[in-house]
Amino acid sequence: MALTPVTGVAMLGEAAVDIATIGEIGPLRTAIAEVLAGRPVDACVQPTEGRRKRLLVADMDSTIIGCECLDELADFAGVKAQVSAITERAMRGELEFEGALRERVAMLRGLPLSALQSCYDERVRLNPGARTLVRTMSANGARCLLVSGGFTFFTSRVAAAAGFDEDRANRLIDDGQALTGEVAEPILGREAKLAALQAETSAMSIDPSLTLAIGDGANDLAMIEAAGLGVAYRAKPVVAARAHARIDHSDLTALLFFQGYSAEQFKD
Repeated sequence: MALTPVTGVAMLGEAAVDIATIGEIGPLRTAIAEVLAGRPVDACVQPTEGRRKRLLVADMDSTIIGCECLDELADFAGVKAQVSAITERAMRGELEFEGALRERVAMLRGLPLSALQSCYDERVRLNPGARTLVRTMSANGARCLLVSGGFTFFTSRVAAAAGFDEDRANRLIDDGQALTGEVAEPILGREAKLAALQAETSAMSIDPSLTLAIGDGANDLAMIEAAGLGVAYRAKPVVAARAHARIDHSDLTALLFFQGYSAEQFKD
């Protein structure tokens, strides 16, 4: 099997390894996974051609940011334990996403709108490497899209902070003072995320191999599998098992190393 040189990059005390090949991908991925099993190393095996992607489609909660916004809002409403339990099951693929979202949002009825800004200010933080990932890809001509099963209140702010070109998410309904416990229809879930990836690919007139998708939950799986490079970030088992690559140890700049960028090319 013909291979290009392996690039190993130390990151945050761990390592990310990129292996670009002109050979068969599947067996090599399996072999590398076996070699690295139990070691704090993230590896990506992919074709040499098309490594640098033209489109990034990223999930927000627990991917670009370090929390689940709905769970944090539930904390302000005093129902975090109940909501978090449903979130965990939904992200594992044990519950239908749309129904689980409606059930959780209903528990937020009466929550003052001021709690949304407090939640963002106090709880929402970009994950390490998120801003560098987006700004570096954007500076090199890629389009970056934030697509979330969460809410526009948060995606609009996170997208601006990280440098995304556009954000799409669900909209919480309010009465001008508090949340009504409803979410606007149609709900953006698994199929809508896939549709966003496909629509952007078509609009840009690029081959799907030039797309990168990253997420952590079951509602991200369809877009991850459809992308040229689909990556599971600290993901649930159902997602990690089917993604093309995983980030379990490194930060989000691993996605840049996977595309052949050097640290000197990063944009902060």
